[in-house]
Amino acid sequence: MSEKTCVAVIGAGHAGIEAALACSRMGLDTVLFTMSLDSIANMPCNPSIGGTGKGHLVYEIDALGGEMGRAADLVTLQSRTLNLGKGAAVHSKRIQADRKKYQKIMKEKLEKTSNLRLIQAEIVDIGVEDGRVRSVTTMLGEVWECRAAIICTGTYLDGRIFVGDVNYASGPDGMLAATGLSDALRRLDIKLMRFKTGTPSRVLRSSIDLDRLERQDGEERIIPYSALTDESFFDSLEQLPCHIVYTNAETHRIIHENITRSAMYSGQIHGTGPRYCPSIEDKVVRFADKERHQLFVEPVGADTEEMYIQGFSTSLPVDVQHKMLESLTGFEHAQIMRYAYAIEYDCADPTQLYPTLEFKSISGLYGAGQFNGTSGYEEAAAQGLVAGVNAALSIKGEPAMILERSESYIGTLIDDLVTKGTNEPYRMMTSRSEYRLLLRQDNADARLTPIGRRIGLIDDERYEAFLEKQKIISDEIERLEKTHLSPQKINGLLQKLEENSISSGASLADILRRPSVSYEALGEIDENRPQISHRAAMTVETTIKYAGYIKRQKAEVERHARLEAKLLPSDIDYLNVRGLRIEAAQKLDKIRPANVGQASRISGVNPADITVLLIYLGMN
Repeated sequence: MSEKTCVAVIGAGHAGIEAALACSRMGLDTVLFTMSLDSIANMPCNPSIGGTGKGHLVYEIDALGGEMGRAADLVTLQSRTLNLGKGAAVHSKRIQADRKKYQKIMKEKLEKTSNLRLIQAEIVDIGVEDGRVRSVTTMLGEVWECRAAIICTGTYLDGRIFVGDVNYASGPDGMLAATGLSDALRRLDIKLMRFKTGTPSRVLRSSIDLDRLERQDGEERIIPYSALTDESFFDSLEQLPCHIVYTNAETHRIIHENITRSAMYSGQIHGTGPRYCPSIEDKVVRFADKERHQLFVEPVGADTEEMYIQGFSTSLPVDVQHKMLESLTGFEHAQIMRYAYAIEYDCADPTQLYPTLEFKSISGLYGAGQFNGTSGYEEAAAQGLVAGVNAALSIKGEPAMILERSESYIGTLIDDLVTKGTNEPYRMMTSRSEYRLLLRQDNADARLTPIGRRIGLIDDERYEAFLEKQKIISDEIERLEKTHLSPQKINGLLQKLEENSISSGASLADILRRPSVSYEALGEIDENRPQISHRAAMTVETTIKYAGYIKRQKAEVERHARLEAKLLPSDIDYLNVRGLRIEAAQKLDKIRPANVGQASRISGVNPADITVLLIYLGMN
């Protein structure tokens, strides 16, 4: 039996959802295949969205016209902004999400989207002719002709669960593993890697003495992820508390005594795990000097008794899991509802991809999400959106969307993957960007909404609202710069905030640049202040406070842009460029960078190699 579609998306996790929605919203007939309709938008690890660096990605996904931010707003159980004690560049929103409600909203969105069909089927083969994708084949023998295919297999690809000395083929949460596609990809000469991740046990809420734990409440003023969500949406939200507990000497003793029973330490697991989200046994071994480790006890949903123990993932056997939990304060009678496990899975070496996330060797074949070697829902959704947009643009004969490092964390994420590769599950962090002050959460829309408009994911109404917000911000910055007050009006506020007094008049913008003066506090002496949203106010304050730093960083971007503008011929023979070191020539030949800027970021290529390359190409 044969069917036809423009785009086939393989996998309906966070990457697959964004890819399928992007293609269908851009007018292409799209089919989204999933192993199970019940696992769409599943959160097999912590049901949270955002966090350090990751929150930036969610804002950027929304600014481009993606779906994750809007859905996250609708299922928020608790919201917190991390790193408020640091500069605005690293402020990162994180929400605890209602897991089942998130799945329901996303499934309904997919079902009601035009040009999109949702089919429960396992893809076991990809048909390629003359170096181009032609079809995908299901396990039931159905062949779907297509012009593009996007692989978003998450941790399902030849997935294997490990708990102590027990292991078996499985996807996350007991779902079936995808067992046929890995061999098909190897036949296509796609290089696969083996990674692993893990998840902690889920515990019955009523079996935990939460009163003995440290309570962690949400923030008072919640700023939405999505421009489509009004700030007043959260006014009536009753946030659920999270709690903090710590491991102790007894917990560590239990782990040490049973360490050889961990699948990680018994030699059963061969895949590489995430450095920044290690299992609890890995933490105890690697950080032996630490007397305790912080754990977060978080709700899985508003209508379930399941609680998630963040930071307590493990592959130790079930009897040890019980002992470990019972050693924690307040968990003496804890009842495990779901056991912790580690999962090993296949993924692709991302250096095989262009920055569009299309495979270099196969036209029309794209990869996104954990299939590309990343970890996290946010990284997956960002890549799914980029892969979907570029698949659609390619079919429509339009220029690709390649986001620069200097304009987005999404651009940083993808450039890191395709230029440097990764030997462990990649996680986005603010420290990965050299342009942090330009890539803030509050200005994601200013950076990327015009791009979302160009590709067709931002409609007229939303774009008009965006333009109005930008005008409000611009007008308010100008007003603050031009409004001058006398020392008598200003010094009272400065004394209250323990700032030095002034002897001559100053503009409101000058006062706002003082470290202790916020835009909100400035309102005390700003008699003609207009009513603007808190979102706009955040951007106004940050733009004024960091104006000098922002100017310097923009100059740095312009310097690097000159290298990005020096395009490299696609057929250059690096192995025969005289003067290039062997390592540099081999790396350049493998990655095939699009421009000199990308070439300069390849590990193993140094400034001297770039100079040789520029001389060879006759570039100044």
